[in-house]
Amino acid sequence: MNTLSDSLGLALQLIANADAVLLQIVALSLHVSATACLLGAVMGLALGATLAVVRFPGHAALVWGVNTLLGLPSVVVGLLVYLLLSRAGPLGSWGILFTPTAMVIAQSILVVPLIAALSRQLVLDALNEGGDQLRSLGAGPVQAAVLLLLHTRMAVVTVVLTAFGRAISEVGAVMIVGGNIDGVTRVMTTAIALETSKGDLPLALALGTVLLGVVGLVNLGIGAVRGRIARVDPAWA
Repeated sequence: MNTLSDSLGLALQLIANADAVLLQIVALSLHVSATACLLGAVMGLALGATLAVVRFPGHAALVWGVNTLLGLPSVVVGLLVYLLLSRAGPLGSWGILFTPTAMVIAQSILVVPLIAALSRQLVLDALNEGGDQLRSLGAGPVQAAVLLLLHTRMAVVTVVLTAFGRAISEVGAVMIVGGNIDGVTRVMTTAIALETSKGDLPLALALGTVLLGVVGLVNLGIGAVRGRIARVDPAWA
């Protein structure tokens, strides 16, 4: 297979024929990233809302830390999780290194700072808009945070979708903690890297096309949610 056109043609055939290997890799990718985003959303929204409404010693340092971690390389996350889950690590007895569970943990850690930082800003903006009203009604910090997250729920959806886009397109962390094991931990990004190095361009191109499609759908979803927000409350667009 020496030409791009030939490889692309075979890649499209793999997609059209719903190749079993292709579907298995895509399904695992979606499962790992969706699970990681669900867990990351629970932790990130709680952390972001807390940082927005509660002041405590070290608050500024924690906010700085969360914002700094937005630029944390995925390979560093993978390395840290690897050290925790390896045989010599404190969680080595769990025996989950090189499993999808380890990949979920790594991606969850990767998206928590993103969700926390963005949700914190959402709650702060909402406090500026309606915080006085909530306080006059006797709402405490926790109640205010929950109510404001519910009020900005469409914006929260865009935050989670953004996190999902980052999770499914990263390669470093899942490569390190998953091991890229065929049929077990091979996801789209790691498979693209492996198949390209092996010279199997059709499968790599097919996976790349599907990955672009998934990311494109996520961006369409973000655009649709923002359009809905603009119609309901232009101030949050």
